Amino acid sequence: MATYTCDKCGMGVNMTCATCNAALVNDTITTDAGVEVQVSKCPDGDGMIKSPLCCGQDMSCQV
Repeated sequence: MATYTCDKCGMGVNMTCATCNAALVNDTITTDAGVEVQVSKCPDGDGMIKSPLCCGQDMSCQV
């Protein structure tokens, strides 16, 4: 399971898919503009979300 942590305050979160209850996995995608974005994906293909924010910045995930 991907654990996301705020580098500023230390808050952490674990996430699961609301459709199938599988633990989301950390991944990256590249936008059409060529920017790499960290995302959390359902391993069963139900979708993905942009990784969470805390303290106004992206939370990081150590893989």
